[in-house]
Amino acid sequence: MSAGWLRACALVMLGLFSVSALAKDKTAIVIGGGLSGLTAAYELQNKGWQVTLLEAKSSLGGRSGMATSEWIGNDKTQPVLNKYVSTFKLGTTPAPEFVRTPGYLIDGVYYSAADLATKDPTTAEALKRYEKTLDDLARSIEDPQNPSANSTLHALDQINVSNWLDRLTLPATARQLVNQQIRTRYDEPSRLSLLYFAQQSRVYRGVSDRDLRASRLLGGSPVLAQAFVKQLKTIKTSAPVSAIIQDKDGVTVKVGSVGYQADYVVVAVPLRALNKIQMTPALDAQHLAAIKGTNYGWRDQILLKFKTPVWESKARMSGEIYSNTGLGMLWVEPALKGGANVVINLSGDNARVMQAFGDKQMADQVLIRLHAFYPQARGSFTGYEIRRYSTDPSMGGAYLAFGPGQISKYWRLWERPIQRVAFAGEHTDTLYPGTLEGALRTGQRAASQVEDLAAGKSFEPAKIVPAATAVAAGAVAAKKGNFFSNLFGGSDDDKKPEPVKASVPVTPPAPAPAPVPTPAPAAVEAPKPAAPVKAEPVKKAPAKAPAKKPAAKTEAKKAPAKAPTKKAELAKKPATKPAATTETKAQ
Repeated sequence: MSAGWLRACALVMLGLFSVSALAKDKTAIVIGGGLSGLTAAYELQNKGWQVTLLEAKSSLGGRSGMATSEWIGNDKTQPVLNKYVSTFKLGTTPAPEFVRTPGYLIDGVYYSAADLATKDPTTAEALKRYEKTLDDLARSIEDPQNPSANSTLHALDQINVSNWLDRLTLPATARQLVNQQIRTRYDEPSRLSLLYFAQQSRVYRGVSDRDLRASRLLGGSPVLAQAFVKQLKTIKTSAPVSAIIQDKDGVTVKVGSVGYQADYVVVAVPLRALNKIQMTPALDAQHLAAIKGTNYGWRDQILLKFKTPVWESKARMSGEIYSNTGLGMLWVEPALKGGANVVINLSGDNARVMQAFGDKQMADQVLIRLHAFYPQARGSFTGYEIRRYSTDPSMGGAYLAFGPGQISKYWRLWERPIQRVAFAGEHTDTLYPGTLEGALRTGQRAASQVEDLAAGKSFEPAKIVPAATAVAAGAVAAKKGNFFSNLFGGSDDDKKPEPVKASVPVTPPAPAPAPVPTPAPAAVEAPKPAAPVKAEPVKKAPAKAPAKKPAAKTEAKKAPAKAPTKKAELAKKPATKPAATTETKAQ
């Protein structure tokens, strides 16, 4: 009896030990310390996995923005972001009513949306016309997760936004403001797919600025990143990954001569960074083409610091401000320790051209222009910070901005794991790319996929979208003039791109209003047959611009009047993007 009882106890203990050992054996490596990677690592660790996070840079947070606070939407528009804000007990403050809609800096004079309607009705009416045509275009997309559901919509992917805008014949100032808005949230209109622009506008259609800019996250997206970091047990920074080797038993991740082994891997880095990682077995031709060919928005962020808000003598500048004179999008905010900050987002071709200039020279040139508008600027100026997302080798871009023809080739390609590797990052989210919400959502999805893989679930390979009849896009007129006159004088916006060479679809009959989408599969309007659509302007989410980009890709977008927070602070993209709370800025 005694011996039998001992044997039984031994067997029970052995069973318990085996279960415990199996639990401890669940291992995962997360590559990338941006918000998507931090989220994936956090979720897996909470479910009992042993997780090692590898980050190429010496710091964590990825494309988290520089701003000292960032817009965040309410639970309806950004449920995932709000969940973590609540979990980590992060500080927020309600958004003042007067900063909930963007303002405009036109030839050095500040206008609120209300001011514009009374003082410059021509520009105000043109912006309304632009927003209406964009809304009509967005309405033609029944399901934002299947934007090219028919051949008419598919054709929009072959057209760039600049060609569509040409058809609107907007007055010069309105076109300049629209171009700046689109650049800020995505990329240069001439490099942006009209289908992608319409799809992002559809996601935010019917979402109010009040919902998108419900409050501000004190400390900005870096505070959220640090909250994740505090929860993780194993993090290795300055650890650039050079190779991922998969076999039937697991995965080996190489960092220099050191190899890390795990059961599964989450790759949470931008596509440009993924291009530097050798994968065995190699990726197929479609994935390789997507890595090299998918367009990313370009952005430089310059944070100018002042003792006092020097602009108050002329106007109560606050929140997002779009300039027609090359200053891009300005984000004005109080500094945490007194004073005031201006975040200037140079994007599109402006950012590309500036790669030849040093940081101090760049800041000086921006300050010169700002000083011309506000003569007290130099006397109050205390310093600057600069981030160049597009030239950072670990990022290679600010946020996803599909170019013409790219949705047809690469749509939802990175949502599915490849053997033992799952993918995350704002560029892998169909609804909120370039935003904090999108980054967090994809981290959760990748963590869930790893668990599914461990449980034996298989994922079908991505299906290549059959090519439809391509519609030729018109060429963009070459830009002239010296660097700083083009950058700050707005001369490029006055030039009209060459006419489109193929017919552009026309707006289909307006379907019934669609429900407000939520970060989960977005609500969609009742299906309606698409009729030819009229090509039209920019990237602002209908009524709520799709906001890159970051409060983080923060990180959302509507026509000038309603921009997502996406790029105001790169991590801010979630809010209105189809844009900007940026995060992007966020990854």
